[in-house]
Amino acid sequence: MPMEKLERPLSPHLQIYRPQLTSVLSITHRGTGIALVAGTLVLVYWLISVASGPEAYASAQALLGSWIGRLVLLGFSFSLFFHLCNGIRHLFWDAGLGFELKTVYASGTAVLIVSVAMTVIAWSLAYLLRGGA
Repeated sequence: MPMEKLERPLSPHLQIYRPQLTSVLSITHRGTGIALVAGTLVLVYWLISVASGPEAYASAQALLGSWIGRLVLLGFSFSLFFHLCNGIRHLFWDAGLGFELKTVYASGTAVLIVSVAMTVIAWSLAYLLRGGA
């Protein structure tokens, strides 16, 4: 008896689902993890330039001090704070806490607000203590 091909439904694609805070935060958490790896490579580049002498250091400082370099550093610092805050949220989940829908959305919103606030505070302090541009 020949095998009939069964018509099975396909899983819905991301385009079918309406983005929700939980899914956006999950995707962002993975993205910031990748950004942290890239930012760590930038940090290694800067450390190597420090060890390589004044010319290499000046070159790295010029690159990281440019508007594009500062934009990369801003993204790195936001990624660090977001990943930290969302990681703490996941630690609570690992302990079995915070699974109520209202709490999930409240903690997700808190992660976003605290991440942005920590980024703004860190950059404000850096500029204040450094003396500006």
